Amino acid sequence: MTLTSHRKILLVDDDPAGAELTLAALSMVDPEASVAVVGDGEEALDYLFRRGAYEGLADEAPGSMLLDLKMPKVDGHEVLRQVRADPALRGLKIVVLTSSDQPQDRELSRQLGTDDYVLKSPGIAGLIDELRRCSHLLASPGGLIS
Repeated sequence: MTLTSHRKILLVDDDPAGAELTLAALSMVDPEASVAVVGDGEEALDYLFRRGAYEGLADEAPGSMLLDLKMPKVDGHEVLRQVRADPALRGLKIVVLTSSDQPQDRELSRQLGTDDYVLKSPGIAGLIDELRRCSHLLASPGGLIS
């Protein structure tokens, strides 16, 4: 696989330390990717649908999203529901990146259309491995790696 120059990733994580770890891992997996970070599901939906603070945002829509599940305001499952219900966003590649290993969270995420389900690793090496493992699912135009 070769890296493209137009990858845009939306990282949705309410934990600043977790977001920083993910950003560091992404920089090792794909240093050319452009990553936008939002702190909860509501903000993710505003970003994707260009509402509120993101109304009129002119930058390119992301090709992929790394989505935490357990967040305040709007949880990851609701973000999945709304994104998969919108025809304009159905092509967005979504990887759930969460600390939840609950079978019901995995199953609901699958039913709602996630492309992969990744458990957050406490260390950067494990996270890098997981992002590399799932990169083949994001190997489409606008995705993480193509």
